Amino acid sequence: MNAFIYQGLPVRVVFGAGKLQALGEEIERLGARRALILTTPEQRGLGEQVAALLGERAAGIYPQAVMHVPIEVARAARDEAARLQADCCVAIGGGSTIGLGKAIAMESGLPILAIPTTYAGSEMTPIYGLTEDRLKKTGRDIRVLPKTVIYDPLLSLSLPVAISSCSGMNAMAHAVEAMYAQDANPIVSLMAEESIRALAEALPAVVDAPNDESARGQALYGAWLAGICLGSVGMAIHHKLCHTLGGTFNLPHAQAHAVVLPHAAHYNHQAAVEPLRRVARALGGREAEEVGPLLFTLNRRLGIPASLAELGLPEEGPAETARIACASPYYNPRPFELAPIQALLERAWHGEAPA
Repeated sequence: MNAFIYQGLPVRVVFGAGKLQALGEEIERLGARRALILTTPEQRGLGEQVAALLGERAAGIYPQAVMHVPIEVARAARDEAARLQADCCVAIGGGSTIGLGKAIAMESGLPILAIPTTYAGSEMTPIYGLTEDRLKKTGRDIRVLPKTVIYDPLLSLSLPVAISSCSGMNAMAHAVEAMYAQDANPIVSLMAEESIRALAEALPAVVDAPNDESARGQALYGAWLAGICLGSVGMAIHHKLCHTLGGTFNLPHAQAHAVVLPHAAHYNHQAAVEPLRRVARALGGREAEEVGPLLFTLNRRLGIPASLAELGLPEEGPAETARIACASPYYNPRPFELAPIQALLERAWHGEAPA
């Protein structure tokens, strides 16, 4: 067996329908008394629900989280946390809200209690991202890892089907890349394969029956495992391309991940043969099948936009994205090559199948 290193992350996970009601108890477990509640503008109502649950422990609501955590928004949130003398953050929502909590924690050290309502996975990672001057910079710092995560599938029932499917494929991308990460290990690979299987079964069920609590729970379970994978091992070409598309062109995060994933996986099909065989198996295909087309077909089944052009990427976007990505590449089983990556992105721009 190959040698490996596995480092577990110290996160308390509370999972189950109705577990939002345990919030006060979990805040008390953290020893906190003044919680700053973070949401997006659209989810302020959820923030008010959390504030009602916390009562006098709620220091205030900051409903200004946006995609890709612009540095200006991060600075304003840090100032608000200091003004309110908050001693913890409760981030309820998706990756944008949890990312804002991380931006506060990185400067102040405030503990984060995360309540994800999407399948983004950020809540299980020490990875942060900040966007400044059209460039999204990411890093790892244990200070931004949430102390506690409450997964309540009932909170995802109101997540629109179109967002659910893209968010779920975003989660799947974490698990797919974990299979061929530079520091992949047997434990994470097992979790990644189970995550892909759970999501591949749950997401079509969510699309067909959005109020199916069982399907929502299974999707959240798969997203939890994908988040562990993302936090435990490194990223590769898929995440580099999506970080560039988000930071430089402000493309919607989950949708960009969903569109790019089949193409990025196909880019590695000859360089990561054994890991991608396991991915094919988890997707319900034959191990000999190529993963890119399987993922592309799943996207179509879920009604996900076919092309980056539909998401707002300009015609010159593929060339600029390829140039930026190749200038500072992540590890990848197949080296970053400018022309093939630009061709990959052009196919994704047109909505064509991987080739």
